[in-house]
Amino acid sequence: MNAPVKVDAYPLPAGDLAKHGIAATQIDHLDALIKGHIGQRRYPGAQIALARNGELLLFRSYGKTTAGTEAQPVNDRTLFQMFSQTKVFTSATVWTLIEEGKLSFMDKVADHLPEFAERGKADITLHQVMSHTGGFPSGNITEAAWFDHKLMRKEVCDFSLDWTPGTRLQYHPRAAHLVQAMVIEAVTGKDYRDAIRERVTEPLGIADDVFVGVPETQDSRCVMISGDSELRDNRREVRAAGLPGGGGYGTARGIVAFYQALLNKGTLHGRRILSPRLIAYVARNQTGEMPDAAMGGIPMHRGLGPHLRGESDRIRGLGTIGAPSVFGHGGAGSSYSWADPTSGVSFTYMTNHFANEPFHSLRLDRVANIIHAAID
Repeated sequence: MNAPVKVDAYPLPAGDLAKHGIAATQIDHLDALIKGHIGQRRYPGAQIALARNGELLLFRSYGKTTAGTEAQPVNDRTLFQMFSQTKVFTSATVWTLIEEGKLSFMDKVADHLPEFAERGKADITLHQVMSHTGGFPSGNITEAAWFDHKLMRKEVCDFSLDWTPGTRLQYHPRAAHLVQAMVIEAVTGKDYRDAIRERVTEPLGIADDVFVGVPETQDSRCVMISGDSELRDNRREVRAAGLPGGGGYGTARGIVAFYQALLNKGTLHGRRILSPRLIAYVARNQTGEMPDAAMGGIPMHRGLGPHLRGESDRIRGLGTIGAPSVFGHGGAGSSYSWADPTSGVSFTYMTNHFANEPFHSLRLDRVANIIHAAID
C-alpha cells in the first residue's frame, strides 16, 4: 500500500445551526445524552458531526480515547474505528468503476475473478454481492491473508455457499466486501486501499479524516476499542490491514462530509466523483421487505452499499422518525452515519466501545431521533 499524499483542507466550510434550521434545544438534548452515557461508563469517548447543504454545522468530541490508564482526551483529529461503516467506502469505489464502464452491477463476479466460479458460485452477480443476497454470509479469510493479497484473492475465491444465491437476504459481515475488494484489485491493478483513497477520500478532500489502512504516521490518532466482543482487536496490524468490510478509521467530520457528497449528487467542493443517477440507484431499496436473517428478521431495505429507513415499523440505526429515504450504515456495536435526502442533512455518531444489545440499538434510535427532530 502506498503512502497517502498531502491532502487539501477539509472541504466543508463552517455554518451556523440556527441559519440552517437546526434547533439548538435538540442539540442540547443530544449533548446531555452523550455526556450521560460517558458518565455512566457506557463508552469512554465519542465524536459527532452534523452537516447540511454543504456546510459543517456541528463537530464535537467527548471523553477519552480509551478506557485504560493511558487515556487521552478525544480531540478533533482523533480517529475512531469505523467497523462496518467502512463498507460504504469500499462500495463507493466500486461505484466509480461502474461509472467508468469497467464494471456493471450485473457482471458476474467470475467475469473478473475466474476462480470465484468454484463451489457453485459461477453465476453470482456483483449486484447480489452488494445487496447481501450472494449466498455466502459466513465467508472470511485468515489473518495470514491480510497483507498477502494474492492469498486473500485465493481464499475469497474459495468461499463456500451457505444457501442458493438470490433466494434470501442475510448480511454478509465480511465476505461481501472482501469480494468487492478483490474485484477492485482485479480491475484497477491496485491495492484496494489505494483505490479507495485515490478514487474517494482524496478527491473529496477527506484523506486526512478517513483511512482504510492507517499509515504508521497516523497511528497515534486512533482510539482503542473497549467492550466484550470478538471484534475488539486493538492491534496495530488491524489498523494497518484496513479490511474492506470493517477496518477503516475516521473522524466524524470526515464521514459526514462523504455523506454530504452523496446528498450533493456526487460532488463536493467542486470535485465530482459520482453521478446523480448512480447515487439514486445505489441508495434505492434493492431488497424490498425481505427479512434479514442476520438482523433479527428486520427488513433492512438494502441498497448497494448503504441501507434505507423505508416504511417498516422496525428499523436499525437510522431513527424511527426518519424519512423513508434516509440512508446510511452502522459500525458494529459502536456507531452510525446517515444522510437525509429530504433535508440535506448528514449526521455521524462515533464511539470507542463495542456495546451489547439491547442498549446499542436503543441508544442509536434515541440519537438519530434527536437529530431528525432538530431539523426544520
